[in-house]
Amino acid sequence: MFDLDGTLVDSVPDLASAIDKMLAALGRDEAGVDKVVRWVGNGATALVRRALVDAFGAVPVDDGLFDHGYELFLRFYGEATADQSQLYSGALVCLEGLKGQGVKLALVTNKPLAFTQTMLAGFGLDGFFSVVLGGDSLPQKKPDPSPLLEAMRQCGVKAEHSLMVGDSVNDVRAARAAGCPVVCVPYGYNHGDAISLSKPDLIVDRLDQLL
Repeated sequence: MFDLDGTLVDSVPDLASAIDKMLAALGRDEAGVDKVVRWVGNGATALVRRALVDAFGAVPVDDGLFDHGYELFLRFYGEATADQSQLYSGALVCLEGLKGQGVKLALVTNKPLAFTQTMLAGFGLDGFFSVVLGGDSLPQKKPDPSPLLEAMRQCGVKAEHSLMVGDSVNDVRAARAAGCPVVCVPYGYNHGDAISLSKPDLIVDRLDQLL
């Protein structure tokens, strides 16, 4: 099971662009990549809410402001989901190698499913995964174990024969709760914290080291 943002794809440039356009439309200064990279990881709603809190200084964010901001973000991100995003080095080789070995692959991300499918298609990754679950595919998202358990169920694989590959504490917590081991990469988005602090079972510098 693979995470997407910060694991397979460096997607922050496009996310930051959409957030900055949203903030500009609301009459606020741009946030920039350095801030957005710390806000990614809990899904689009959390990303937008964090950006609005930072820009407006209000906690909690007014429902009307959030709804308008979220609508703007969805529009801007939908217009450019993968314009500046890039596959991480070793990601494609890893997926091709595992697929060639007959390993069942699933994608489990907190990103909304529509954006996930657009990104997978844009990078030619949509044919690798037997199961694709977005942040809105189930009532719960990572770090809740439900998406991982559902991916295992659909693949017909038990937890002890499964592996979660991600970049954040959410991936580690979800895997621990689901009862499967977890491998992390150090280059992703973990709210500015070193992934070693989350104590995954293994850290690899590149995904092709899994082969």
